[in-house]
Amino acid sequence: MLKSGELVNIKDVTISVADEVQVFQQRYKAVLHSQNTLVDKVTRYVLRQQGKQIRPALVLLAAKLCGGVNDSSYRAAIMVELLHSATLIHDDVVDGAEMRRGIASINALWKNKISVLIGDYLLSRGLLYSLEHKDYGFLHLVSEAVRRMSEGEMLQIQKTRSLDISEADYLSVISDKTASLISSACAMGALSATADERMVACLKSYGEYLGLAFQIRDDLLDYTGDEKKTGKELGIDIRDKKITLPLIYALLHAPASEQKTIRSILKSSAKRAIRRSEVMAFVREKGGYDYAAKVAEGFAEKAVASLASFADSPAKTSLLQLVDFVMKRQS
Repeated sequence: MLKSGELVNIKDVTISVADEVQVFQQRYKAVLHSQNTLVDKVTRYVLRQQGKQIRPALVLLAAKLCGGVNDSSYRAAIMVELLHSATLIHDDVVDGAEMRRGIASINALWKNKISVLIGDYLLSRGLLYSLEHKDYGFLHLVSEAVRRMSEGEMLQIQKTRSLDISEADYLSVISDKTASLISSACAMGALSATADERMVACLKSYGEYLGLAFQIRDDLLDYTGDEKKTGKELGIDIRDKKITLPLIYALLHAPASEQKTIRSILKSSAKRAIRRSEVMAFVREKGGYDYAAKVAEGFAEKAVASLASFADSPAKTSLLQLVDFVMKRQS
């Protein structure tokens, strides 16, 4: 782990697989290519939207930790990125989002029908790609991740409608929606390089805990982040009636009268739009920020502990630094 206060850049974290990431990017671009001109046009735009590509890097780091990156590792990384991109495109349709990573979303440019179809194309492309290479272990892990992501989204919708979400519900949602794919990415990387079930299980646990820490920190940034660094205004989750851990804790530790007031704001879209700052102040005063940070730190520590049995190496160092990146990122 890094010294307290020391910030880490994602490129520095993944430096031990920098060459491998470049190979991945070339292969990923080739897999996305389609003879259909419209599909190819949209998928080339998908490439422009690529973010930090943490999940493919995790696949490659896990593979390197467990023996070395090979063709199977690159296929695993491609599968993970195809699935991740598909889910983001579908999320933008569901949310009506017009921007993705600072540029217009596919939904904004090509509307719902094409967006959904492109998401479906990416998902099916990933599945067929694995079948072509008989990567059945990867298919099992990816299919399980898709199931969990879908169930997590449904549980969140169910609980949001009733404004009745406990900390256990919240952790179940983020475990399924976010941690499942990160966990699968790490397990797939390990599986591509070793048949040692213990090593695969350790990397899968690392990914699960890292994903939980990541999502809690992300939800906390919606309350405490720097708008200039995050690129979005604070309190978006409140506006969208998304109840996350800081608010869950605050409501649990507030008198009934205050709970009633906050729930009244959350139930009304008009009130949420103009009284977000009131909810954010309530969460801070009730200790929601500090509690969420503490829970995230606990999962980060578990992620680090999952790697304890592995010998020191550049790949292990990168995976440990990635935990720091998640805990200290500002955007």
